[in-house]
Formats: sequence, structure tokens, C-alpha cells
Amino acid sequence: MCGITGIFDTRHRRDIDRGVLQRMNDSQLHRGPDEGSVHVEPGLGLGHRRLSIIDIATGQQPLANEDGSVVVVFNGEIYNYQPLMAELQAAGHRFRTKSDTECIVHGWEQWGEDCVKRFRGMFAFALWDRNRQTLFLARDRLGVKPMHYALLDDGTLLFGSELKSLLAYRGSQGGLRRDLDPLAVEEYFALGYTAEPRTIFKQAKKLPPAHTLSIRRGQPLPEPREYWDVHFTGGNPSTLADACAELRQRLDESVRLRMIAEVPLGAFLSGGVDSSAVVATMAGLSDGPVHTCSIAFDDPKYNESEFAAMVAARYRTDHRVETVKSDDFELIDTLARLYDEPYADSSAIPTYRVCQLARKHVTVALSGDGGDESFAGYRRYRMHLMEERMRAALPAALRQPLFGLLGRVYPKADWAPRVLRAKTTFEGMARTSVEAYFHSVSILRGPMRARLFSPALKRELGGYDARAVFEHHAARAGTDDPLSLVQYLDLKTYLVGDINTKVDRASMAHSLEVREPLMDHKLVEWLATLPPALKVRGGEGKLLLKKAMEPLLPEAVLYRPKMGFAVPLERWFRGPLKQRVRDAVLGDRLASTGWFDRKYLGHLVDAHQSGVRDYSSPLWTLLMFEAFLRNGVDAPAAPAGQPNSRESAPALA
Repeated sequence: MCGITGIFDTRHRRDIDRGVLQRMNDSQLHRGPDEGSVHVEPGLGLGHRRLSIIDIATGQQPLANEDGSVVVVFNGEIYNYQPLMAELQAAGHRFRTKSDTECIVHGWEQWGEDCVKRFRGMFAFALWDRNRQTLFLARDRLGVKPMHYALLDDGTLLFGSELKSLLAYRGSQGGLRRDLDPLAVEEYFALGYTAEPRTIFKQAKKLPPAHTLSIRRGQPLPEPREYWDVHFTGGNPSTLADACAELRQRLDESVRLRMIAEVPLGAFLSGGVDSSAVVATMAGLSDGPVHTCSIAFDDPKYNESEFAAMVAARYRTDHRVETVKSDDFELIDTLARLYDEPYADSSAIPTYRVCQLARKHVTVALSGDGGDESFAGYRRYRMHLMEERMRAALPAALRQPLFGLLGRVYPKADWAPRVLRAKTTFEGMARTSVEAYFHSVSILRGPMRARLFSPALKRELGGYDARAVFEHHAARAGTDDPLSLVQYLDLKTYLVGDINTKVDRASMAHSLEVREPLMDHKLVEWLATLPPALKVRGGEGKLLLKKAMEPLLPEAVLYRPKMGFAVPLERWFRGPLKQRVRDAVLGDRLASTGWFDRKYLGHLVDAHQSGVRDYSSPLWTLLMFEAFLRNGVDAPAAPAGQPNSRESAPALA
């Protein structure tokens, strides 16, 4: 696992300042502490930080072909590099390393831009072809690895694994402007993250998953090109028994590919179905004990370590557990520096801690991320299907006014049992399927954002609603099946913007590589062909995975209520963080933006701290936005060669 960065003069061949490039590269030291190198030629600079995993002896980057005309910097792993290497050697290409990186160089020479279609793995890379005067950027199919880029006014293109590397650039005409994108602010307060391709800064973008960007010197910057998509057909006639057998075979293959490493390797083990399935599969493929890591919480409400212990005992893993105090909120500013953008998933705290624990013992860890999306494990999927049946039973002319009225007048019952919290259901029933799903996953729903945002921000938004992100993807989903549609939406939004972002930054902060067997694109493609009834049946989500794992995992692990990786925000904001959240939300920094209604901010704080309402999620979202402003936008820009504390590795550790 590594960090990449670079500078490309899209118009001329102006000299690249090696010191500036080095500073951009060093801003990502945490992503690759083992080695760091740069490649500079007229009009181009490539930087690489290396975390050595495969071919430790000779796999240094930037890596070039035989005559030096093609050079690559690469973050990630190509899991099928060994058969690709054999195929390319048979075609006449000569390899001087045993690294998966060299497959990219020769793959480009052999297949051009279509080389990405041959790669099976998680990757983001930048390849320079001097003969074609072309810079080629690529990102893996499911967005496991990040890629940011920005075109400056003078024609300089910057790119990097993390935004901090772009922010570290200082040229003769300045650097990346830090003016915020109001549309990104709208997306953040709806979703808790800024959705691809947008970033929080107007001038910078994210390369979307499964896209490439080919920039030829002297030509305008083109739009990214998509090279892959998942198609939910549901037409595979597999029986449950046949599908279980095939799933175990496919999972074996996916895990086996991700166990190739020359450094200590282990796995996260939360006690949930996904990570337990990965560990059980690893145990069947390993000669010795699997190294596993778990986080326990001192609050029983959030602690599932006993279930992780069941799996660890069954497979005799080398299991390590650390207890996190339920008041582990000291990471707020660290997270703001780590993510470079406002990011509101509070489970980033325990994720950071489990990566910190794992790195003490291993360099590579396998995770269960991606299982909920592909196997349909989220509770919200089952709620959505219930609402869809009701939507189908009532004509829109009756449903929309009736449930719209009920949604407006029904009280918000935070205190009530979940089955009695009908307000969200009523609000969803008055909407279309896509609108309802967006409404259900929003942190601050439309009416709340309308009250939160000031008239000035609303003018800047010009009517933009973050719902457009979901509508864009829904139009391309190619399926009318309600379960398949929301799975597709999550694969394109939540998995990329939230889950993968969280794990990449938290793991890389500790120089830990995390691999994702349940996000293998061939596995995802196959699961998309299966009937939805093999995923959700009778109120049971993740049916196929659970049935396939019955011979391998305890029933108590497979069929227990889902807990998630939560932290006690509600209690924090009424207790130890009471004054901090009040100072942040009602303080000068948020007010200085002119974007928020101060009266409504006061209502959110007062209503929560008095116990009238649970506004913990909106308050956390505001708290992290304020922390981002303080640690990101307000952080002083450093001159070339003098990185500030926000960009230095120790701030992330």
C-alpha cells in the first residue's frame, strides 16, 4: 500500500520544482514510510511513498519500462499479477522485478487504456507515456483506493492519493484554492461525506471508481471515462444450496488472492458475519494460526467482542483484543486532519483504533467491508422493501397527499421502540422509491437542511439538492427491482464515499494495508446475477452468506441482531462533550461562514442537551465540519519546502 502524487504541465514543458514535488510526496509519508522517491522530467513530476508488501527487494517506484519512456506510480494491489506477468512475458515483455507494479507498465504497452479491464484488485495509479505525451490516471472498480486531482488556472494538473498532497503544492502562481464548494456542503450535511466526483474544494475533484482519465499534453482536460459497471440482472436460476456451494468456492478464491504478501498478515475480527466469514475462510487456507484483532468497548451496549472471541476460539487464531473507553473522543481533531474533507461517520473512531492495534502485529489485514452492500445486510434494505410493497399497493394520487400529511404531523418519537417510529416511514411513503431511500439514509433530511442553511447558502446552492447524486446513479442502474436498486445506489455512494474512505484513511494513518475479499469485482458481479430472494427472505438479510457459513460459524454469530461499529454520541453530547459541542456549534467559526441559521443551531444544541430530542447525528456532523474548518481551511499555507503541522506525518499518528 502506498501514496502517490504528481504534477503535470498540460500546456508546456515548464520545469518541475523538485522541492515542491518532494513536499507533496512527504505530506503522505504515513501512507508509505518504507521508501520515498520522485521522477522528474520536463513538464512532469511523479512522487511515490512506499509501504513494502510484495517484491520488497526490487519493487521500488516510480517504476519504468526498459527504455524509460513509460513510468508509473501505483497505490494498491493487483491480485492477479502472477498470471498477467506470465501472459505478458509470453507476449515478449521482459520483467526486471517480481512486482505487481510492473504488470501495469507492460499492460499499458500491450493493451493501452484497456489494461485496467485486465487488473483484478484495488488500485489507483498514474502512468506517464513520454512517446504519447499522455498522463493516464486510473481508479479501481469499487473505489477502494482514492485518487484526487485538480487543474490549476495556469494549466498545471495536480493529483494525489489524498487532498493534502494537492494542498501542499505551491507554484509561481500559487496553489490549490481553498474556497469551498456549496454543493459539496449540501452533500455533506445530507450524506456525511462529499460524493464523487466532487470534493469540498471547488477546484479539486475525485476520480470516480471504475474510471480513467487520459490527459494528452496540449489538449483540453477531458471527462473521465468509465470502464466497468455492475449489472443487477437477478436472472441466475441457482438454488440456495447451489449458490451457497459456489459462494464458498468464490470466497476461497478471493481470500486466497489477498493472502499473497511478504510481510505479516492478519484480519480484523469484529464478531459480525462478514469479518467472521473472512477469518473462517482464511483459517481453512492457512498452515498456521491466523492473526486476528478486535476492539472491545467498556460499554456493553456497544461491545460485541464476545462474538469475536467465539470465532477466534473455534479457529484457534492468534487473537488480540484492546478495550476502547466509551469516552474515546480525543480523536476529533486528528480525524479532521486525516480526512482532509468534512467526514461525519463517527465509526471512524473505533476504525482508527482497530487499525492502530492491528499495525502493532501485522502489516496487512483482511476486512469484511463490502458485505452489507453485496449481500444485502443493512436493516434499511428490509425497511425499504416493506415500504415498496405499500407503495405498490396504493396509487400515487392517494399515497402522496395522505402520507405526506401523516409525515408532517406525526411526532418524531426518538424515545419510542423502533417499530413505533413511524414518522420516517410516513415521509418515505409520500415519495418516489429513490427519493424515499435518499430520505432514509440522510443525516439531516431535507426539511432540517432547509432550516439549518442560511438564505445566503441557499442562494449559492441555486436549488441544488443532494438527492441528485442518487437520481444520477438510479438512472444508470438498469434495474427496477427495489432491492437491487438500493444495493446499486449504495455501491456507488455509501460504500465509496463513506466505508472505503473511512478504512483507507484510518489504515493508512498507521501504515497498514487493508484488503477487501468481499469487494472482489468478480464476486460482486456474480452476486448481482442472483435473485434478490437469495439475499433477503422473511425479514432475514444477508441470507445467502449466512446459509453458506452455517457449517463454518456459530449460530450465535450468524443470527444475532446487527450492532455496527457505533460510539455513544448521544451521551457524549449531554455529558463530557457538552461544552465542547456547544462552543463549536454556536461559536464564531461556523458563524463566520454565513451559511448557517444561528437560531436553528441553538435549537439543535438546546433540544439535545435538555433531553427533548436526540440530535446527536446532526450535532456530530456540525462538530466535524467545524473541526474541518479549523484544521483544513483555516490552517495556514506553508511556503515550499516548509510543511505545516497539518501536512506532516506525526499529526496523523
